[in-house]
Amino acid sequence: MSKRFIRNVVYYEHHYLDFFETLSPSVQKKFNWTLQLIATIPRIPEKYFKHITNSSGIYEIRVEVGSDIYRLFSFFDSGKLIVLINGFQKKTPKTPKWEIELAEKLKKQYFDEKEQ
Repeated sequence: MSKRFIRNVVYYEHHYLDFFETLSPSVQKKFNWTLQLIATIPRIPEKYFKHITNSSGIYEIRVEVGSDIYRLFSFFDSGKLIVLINGFQKKTPKTPKWEIELAEKLKKQYFDEKEQ
């Protein structure tokens, strides 16, 4: 029995795929599981999907495998469409500012291109 998708999850350009290809198979499997969870359940636990405070609607997708922590930034387009952008392995307690700035830049670029 397949799960019913209530959200569509897509990636913008190559950023997510470039990040995904660097990950071990076990981490890739956990990312796939987390993205399926985000696409199929009505209320996503904050443990997996959280709004970034003081951002323009950037969300982080959180994945933990063992003691390793990974983050993937995303945003909404047209309500139920989640667009995946840049990801990174989190090695410090605070999310690096430049990663958030890159996410903001990619989001703006996405909508600028969409308008053209």
